[in-house]
Amino acid sequence: MPVYSYVDCARSKDTVRIMPKKVIIVEGILILTNEQLRNRFNVKVFVDADADDRLMRIIQRDILERGRSVDTVLTHYETFVKPMHLQFIEPSKRYADLIIPQGGENEVAIELLASRINWKFNQEK
Repeated sequence: MPVYSYVDCARSKDTVRIMPKKVIIVEGILILTNEQLRNRFNVKVFVDADADDRLMRIIQRDILERGRSVDTVLTHYETFVKPMHLQFIEPSKRYADLIIPQGGENEVAIELLASRINWKFNQEK
């Protein structure tokens, strides 16, 4: 698995070896844009978050973890993050089998997904 450096905004040379398991969860904001990967997944999930929530998380993260100023974060968001989200990430949700609105706050959707994973796992025993 590639390792992404948010400090350098690029993939690092490091990787993490993933061993085969009955259930593998693959995540990434661009994961559904790749047709070859999509075709290998049993269940495709898009975790949707409100644009304001995404922006607030980016502001907090970039100021606290990356030492950026509010102006720098907002300029980067407007110039790169938002346009790339609209061009690549947002359209990829059409490939999802399940769209989870409200991100990690949606306990009902998360419970449904967990039930599906448990069912699949127990079915293959």
